[in-house]
Amino acid sequence: MFVRIIILNLFVLFLSQTGFAQQNLLGAGEENGSNLNILYRNDASVKFYANTRGYGVLYRRGKHITAKTRSFYEIDLQSLKSHKEIKVKGEALNNKRFVYGKLNSIFLLRGALGMQNVIFSKADSKAVEVRIAYSLGPVLAIAKPYYYQLAITTPSTPATEPQSVKFNERDFTQDSVIGRGQFSDGLAETKFYPGITGKLNLSFEYANYTNLIRAIETGISIDYFPKSLPIMARNPRENIIITFHVGFVFGKKWI
Repeated sequence: MFVRIIILNLFVLFLSQTGFAQQNLLGAGEENGSNLNILYRNDASVKFYANTRGYGVLYRRGKHITAKTRSFYEIDLQSLKSHKEIKVKGEALNNKRFVYGKLNSIFLLRGALGMQNVIFSKADSKAVEVRIAYSLGPVLAIAKPYYYQLAITTPSTPATEPQSVKFNERDFTQDSVIGRGQFSDGLAETKFYPGITGKLNLSFEYANYTNLIRAIETGISIDYFPKSLPIMARNPRENIIITFHVGFVFGKKWI
């Protein structure tokens, strides 16, 4: 639910930022996207991506400095999973699978400033433009405790009563877990871990019209946290998160 709300807000922000631009583009004959010689100084886009540790969505707003160089700012949110996670089907009524040994559900909220340069420009509208970009900024890891539904037998009730608890290997084993707890469990216990993030991206722009943004983007992200992140029990906490990502970018350009 948390991720869905953020994604919806980013999408609404994207629409509001590009709405005025769309009106201008539709009303100007020389700006219909068929002329390769027009420099669109402003753009806004959304990227949906997957990486080696999760999924995310990004909003980016850019402005050209020269014909081949542009500056931009971006904000994105992604889930962060451990390489050790294995989902197991429980016996709870909600049939939610769980990850045994997981301590926290982690989400990364990033903000960054960056520069993008064109390596190979389009020769015609059907060609592909290749760009390279780098960015740097703050990142905030949001760690919400991961809850399990545990079968507890009490002296007064011979039948087991499901109880939502955090992971504690002294109190239960995988056999005693019947499912995953609700996402709302542990929201009040959420902790925040600030850090620094950096990205290097390579994008391939393939839109047939120069006033549109349609691109495949891939690259590497590095996140550093002075205080390490607790994701899984019996595994070292992580200070440095390195991920490789690929995603689809959709957007608009305007003068």
